Amino acid sequence: TFEAVILDVFERHAPGFDEQTVIAKLSSKGTFTSLNITITATGQEQLEALHQDLLATGHVTMVI
Repeated sequence: TFEAVILDVFERHAPGFDEQTVIAKLSSKGTFTSLNITITATGQEQLEALHQDLLATGHVTMVI
């Protein structure tokens, strides 16, 4: 599933993040799903690699 793919990417880049804090929300038309995931980043390099890997999944159109 979409969420499983995204959580796998996060686990690779931020091992041990708290999956219990993940918030999933459907768009009003049900076309998109947003995930709110909080991590403690170790630096800019980690964030850039995470961003690239999320977009590379083909499931992500925007990362904020």
